[in-house]
Amino acid sequence: MQPDKLEPVTPDPKKNLVTALILVVVMIVGGTVILKAYEKRAKEGAGDDRPSLMTRISETKDLTYIRQDGKVTDLMSLKGKVIVIQSLPGAQPDEVTVGVMKRLSEKYAANDGFALVTLVIDPGSAEKLQAQLQEVAGELGAVLPQWTVASNEEPTLHKFIKNEFKANRLPHEEDGKWLYDKSLVLIDKNRHVRRAVVPQKQGGASYVAPFDFELAAEWDTKAVKTGTGLNNVQQLEVLLGDTIDIVLAEEAVADKGRAKKSKPPVLVIGLGFILLMIFIFVRSKSRRNAQHIQ
Repeated sequence: MQPDKLEPVTPDPKKNLVTALILVVVMIVGGTVILKAYEKRAKEGAGDDRPSLMTRISETKDLTYIRQDGKVTDLMSLKGKVIVIQSLPGAQPDEVTVGVMKRLSEKYAANDGFALVTLVIDPGSAEKLQAQLQEVAGELGAVLPQWTVASNEEPTLHKFIKNEFKANRLPHEEDGKWLYDKSLVLIDKNRHVRRAVVPQKQGGASYVAPFDFELAAEWDTKAVKTGTGLNNVQQLEVLLGDTIDIVLAEEAVADKGRAKKSKPPVLVIGLGFILLMIFIFVRSKSRRNAQHIQ
């Protein structure tokens, strides 16, 4: 057909309307499917009490430290164990978290897969550091190999605590008092920082709870009830113990054997929806071009 003999195609209102209706239906169906998928996931998550994965400590970002016995080692030396880590100024001990650590030491004394680490955030000079660590260890009753008392130079140690443990503040001294995140940090066998997950009785997203005993003590001063007969500090310690038991029962996974995370179903559905829209658009355009040539 010669170009000069081509005639403009008059749009067919009925066909345009049908195409528009198809697109609207596809959008409604696609949106409904995605919404239902999110609702299903939310309901599943509401009843899921598995400890939440916060972050994973990479071997390239490991923390090197000196222990109370003078040995220089690193956090990865405890790889494959479940670890509870406490940040603590040696000159400003925290009675609540120290008490929790001591009870954990007694409870899991016979478990070789469990370890405690106290990081002293106010280290003295390098010459006197081992003596300082030995003194703190003596006050805590910390005995190797279960309970490590260790430290490093302040900038390195403080940065690691803030970035890798997701602390709510960078440890620092202000007016002679140390300000730092007093939360205990739980690390599983695969180097993941874990937090407790508390399903909500009335539905909705579960509450991810840090082991922040300072906050729990604050709630106790405000007479916030737990509904369990225990105060908030006591209840948080129970929650920590339950979470430790869960992660102790999990298996360590070799780095090479880690399975790749599967794509969430919602993303797959969304991708399918987009491809369907493209297909409809291309098909509609092809028909119009065919009519134009004819």
